[in-house]
Amino acid sequence: MARKIDEAQVRHIGHLSRLNPTDDEVRLFSEQLSAILEYVEQLNEVETADVPPTAHALPVKNVFRADEPRPGLAPDQALANAPQREGSFFAVPKVLDQDSA
Repeated sequence: MARKIDEAQVRHIGHLSRLNPTDDEVRLFSEQLSAILEYVEQLNEVETADVPPTAHALPVKNVFRADEPRPGLAPDQALANAPQREGSFFAVPKVLDQDSA
């Protein structure tokens, strides 16, 4: 496999990215990036003129229920599992003191 990205290019990219790869990493990245570019070249050889552009491999259809108004829960139903309540409301501990506002 001929390298398409040499070690000097990897070091330059590392410098621009503010990375300091080791010599072993530079050799590894050079090989990996070259392999990626070779694969992209293979993909470019595939005839795609008659293939329509797609976002998904399979047709996607969202199924939503109709957005129609309907009655909500009664206060007693909504607060049935509340640990504490005050009338028709959830009771929660105070977060702010009156003086801190």
